[in-house]
Amino acid sequence: MARRGRAMGKGRLRKESSSDFAQLPFQNLKIPYQPYNIISDDQVEAIHNASMDVLENIGINFLLDEARDILKEAGADVREGETRVRFDRNMVMELVATVPSQFSMYARNPAHNIRFGANNMNFALVASPPNASDMIGGRRSGNFEDFCNFVRLGQTLNIVHMIGGYPVEPADLPANIRHLRAESEVIKLSDKVGFGYSLGRDRIHDSMEMIRIGRGVDWSQMEKEPSIMTTVNANSPLQYDIPMLIGMIEMAKHGQPVSVTPFTLAGAMAPVTLAGALTQQNAEALAGIAFIQAVNPRSPVWYGGFTSNVDMKTGAPAFGTPEYAKAVLIGGQLTRRYDIPYRSSNVNASNAPDVQSAYESQMSIWPCMLAHCNMVKHALGWIEGGLCASFEKVIIDAEMLQMMAEMMKPVEINDEEFGLSAMEEVGPGGHYFGCAHTMERYETAFYSPMLSDWRNFENWEEAGSNDATTRAHHIYKQLLEDYQPPALDPAIAEELDAFVERRIAEGGQDPNSYGEKK
Repeated sequence: MARRGRAMGKGRLRKESSSDFAQLPFQNLKIPYQPYNIISDDQVEAIHNASMDVLENIGINFLLDEARDILKEAGADVREGETRVRFDRNMVMELVATVPSQFSMYARNPAHNIRFGANNMNFALVASPPNASDMIGGRRSGNFEDFCNFVRLGQTLNIVHMIGGYPVEPADLPANIRHLRAESEVIKLSDKVGFGYSLGRDRIHDSMEMIRIGRGVDWSQMEKEPSIMTTVNANSPLQYDIPMLIGMIEMAKHGQPVSVTPFTLAGAMAPVTLAGALTQQNAEALAGIAFIQAVNPRSPVWYGGFTSNVDMKTGAPAFGTPEYAKAVLIGGQLTRRYDIPYRSSNVNASNAPDVQSAYESQMSIWPCMLAHCNMVKHALGWIEGGLCASFEKVIIDAEMLQMMAEMMKPVEINDEEFGLSAMEEVGPGGHYFGCAHTMERYETAFYSPMLSDWRNFENWEEAGSNDATTRAHHIYKQLLEDYQPPALDPAIAEELDAFVERRIAEGGQDPNSYGEKK
């Protein structure tokens, strides 16, 4: 009877909600739990001191002349004819101390403004894979149509706080004007926080200008209200390249936030030990952050962690591993030591949106929450170690992230919630399906999934025996069919189009120059 009651109950609740796509409202998530520390304060300090030794004694290559001039003016050890820069540890910490511990980002739609630092947590769509895939079309090269469809999903899913980059590279657009066509389309298809690629002076300026136009603000207001972010990866080990540095300079000058993120794969681009890889990550991150503060003190940044390991049998990157989870948690401890907003990622190495992709993503998502990660990049859609964006994985990740959001919701403990009246009404040996306490709450009592199927086996089999990946495929297709673009003032759309067409006529990004100062 108990088994039958559970089956009937599941069937009834599923029938009432099956016609609607269930998702949580857009919300600014705050982690209510204390951050989780896996190493001691003394061990955190040991990593800090080791990374300071790296900066003082080994140094970091800054390949841009202009960047070395800025660092020399700030007090770094810059030697004639060398790209290597060495940093006094006191200088580094004085510059890092100017980083804002919290900041907001402003979207085209003010309802989608978000906050970073402290216990705030935000999720960004997958960014920059060269390929896209779904169950029907298979794996294919990145293209503008798939690019736009991923953006539409990112706009539709409330758990997505920001697009966070090209969700797949629109490789069928000419490289010199790709950023103009792609990013202007993001502004039209989504009203969430914007992104630009830090690849030279023209490209990042074009991106900032398009975001400014899309928000309908002047430069003065935009510099007070950060509206576009970028990610800068150090060329691990121990190097920053020319186009990234130019982008960092321009973003910092205008007060727009940069995620400084070393890509330290233990055993390949960093020492094979986790302590060594984290020491290198910390040195590279602090060097980049200090450089940005030398350009413009109090410019907002994230400390980005991306330390994982490689498969030592093949050399292939591995993600969602125990080593990755530990690195995320220790990275959180380091960022709390410096009081800097933290960025990490939801990553996996699976070649398909399958069970491996899910359990490796869970190994990525949980430490992000426990470490008080403020921005989770690649939070939805990443597979194949970042080489492919999967439409089905976007939906699978959305389910997992919604469940994490519900995990952050505090449990109410009070007389009403104790349910003593329900216990008295039901008595020994009864059930709670129809009692007053249940009937008052049953519609909102529990998390309602968008993807999980809670029907009993017989009902699931009768409906076609679809697994989660197949259901995710149907959901993403339906969301695209139902998509409605967010409102955009026609005058703003006209100004945006005029800017894009003018820059295209001028040639867009010069393929032979990143805009270095001569």
